[in-house]
Amino acid sequence: MSDFIRVEHLSHVFHAGEEGAHAALSDVSLTIEEGEFIAVLGTNGSGKSTLARHFNALLLPTEGRCIVAGLDTKETAELWRIRELVSMVFQNPDNQIIAAVVEDDVAFGPENLGIEPQEIRSRVRDALAAVGMEHYRTAAPHLLSGGQKQRVAIAGALAMKTRCLVLDEPTAMLDPMGRREVLETVERLHREAGITIVYITHFMEEAAAADRVVVMEEGRIAAAGTPREVFQDVGGMKARGLGVPLAVELAAYLREAGVSLPADLLTDEELVSALCPSS
Repeated sequence: MSDFIRVEHLSHVFHAGEEGAHAALSDVSLTIEEGEFIAVLGTNGSGKSTLARHFNALLLPTEGRCIVAGLDTKETAELWRIRELVSMVFQNPDNQIIAAVVEDDVAFGPENLGIEPQEIRSRVRDALAAVGMEHYRTAAPHLLSGGQKQRVAIAGALAMKTRCLVLDEPTAMLDPMGRREVLETVERLHREAGITIVYITHFMEEAAAADRVVVMEEGRIAAAGTPREVFQDVGGMKARGLGVPLAVELAAYLREAGVSLPADLLTDEELVSALCPSS
């Protein structure tokens, strides 16, 4: 795989040069490969959302660089191309849907690019099918569940032929069923369409689905690795104000109680299998 996003010594200061300036990111370097699924964790104010907004040039570096598919986000002439390549889905689905009918909302982006109507219809059909919402094509968005609304927002990004989805706490306002719908949709798009995923979340079980986890703390990368590697440091995660998947935490307690378990358990299924091996 080749690099899709490359961040080089990136710092971001809000209100730079003014009284009350705030350094949100400090000397961050990170590479995200094309087709990778990366989860970004951190407490509120850690810099994770600020970092994500650099990936489609909603924010620009105060220092350093952010390169997307070979394009420098500081180059004004490249901004629209970068925003076609990288789409963002935010926490509140109601703030992202603007049309009165689902298919019209998904068509909004391509229409603004001046794409031919026949091509737009094809993109809308394919995008809704990709997120399992094709049967809601003519529905009113306000009648949908939170999870369904987020899937419509993702479909809008797919209709733009995006290569990367940046999802900023997309399940924070959803019930467990809605959370599951969104995560399953994201996993399927990553697996079947090869879309690069940057997934910001407070839910550790969701982060466990990623290829790699990056932990932010006070504007810097505090830890990075596979979910198994990062979550085995239970003490370190808790010291940063974060949790770990329930299975990892239970396994740690059981080991302290003298139960022999593999060191890298991650999921509920793995823990059950280790505790109740088949005969």
